Amino acid sequence: MSSAYTNLADWFEYLNEDCDYVKWSQYLHERLLSLGFSRGRGLDIGCGSGYFTRRFQELGYEMTGFDVSPEMLSKAESLRGGKESPQYILADVRRLKINGRADFALAVNDCFNYIPPEDIPAAFRRVAAALRKGGAFLFDVSSAYKLREVVGSDTFCEDRDEIAYLWFNRLFEDRVEMEITTFVKQKDGRFVRGEERHVQYIHEEEFLRAALEGAGFACLGTEGALGDAQDKTRIHFIAKRT
Repeated sequence: MSSAYTNLADWFEYLNEDCDYVKWSQYLHERLLSLGFSRGRGLDIGCGSGYFTRRFQELGYEMTGFDVSPEMLSKAESLRGGKESPQYILADVRRLKINGRADFALAVNDCFNYIPPEDIPAAFRRVAAALRKGGAFLFDVSSAYKLREVVGSDTFCEDRDEIAYLWFNRLFEDRVEMEITTFVKQKDGRFVRGEERHVQYIHEEEFLRAALEGAGFACLGTEGALGDAQDKTRIHFIAKRT
């Protein structure tokens, strides 16, 4: 069984196209602008294959993407543009360290669900140490409701021309353990099977707020997916380093 995003790296953005990455990046950009950040140095923590890193670089920010998956970063590198493309670094947020200070940090699409609760305070302190005073921190998590009631112990599957997958989940008190089997079509028509394991931890909003404040952030607010007040599946946090 491979680690998370070993087999899915090449297909992640393709399989998640229903997330509407364009609208999601616009939402994040609007929140940054509302906080006074129209330019500057940004960090994309848990950048995956780099969609948001690339998009914010295109918007004029100086971006660096960080991820723990070599396969995801390899895909991100393959999608680089010209000389103004962002930089990508293999790093765990719990050991994040950069030269100087950044103006803002993003951590989008469940990055902190992969961090166990006991490591969250240290991870937030690492982010705070990487930001200048007044720097913005925008991140999200899949909510406790989503992981318990939507994902839970259910099984999901999808069959496309190029790839099919089976996604098996087991719900525990504090986490969901996921096993994903992929079948990827090769040029000769054969399908190659791959298996990988994910663990997403359930974090309550109050716990994350307290951890933010303990790490030196002021939590300015929380919102549902893309700012939707009625959404219960995702919690977007908007914070500033004090």
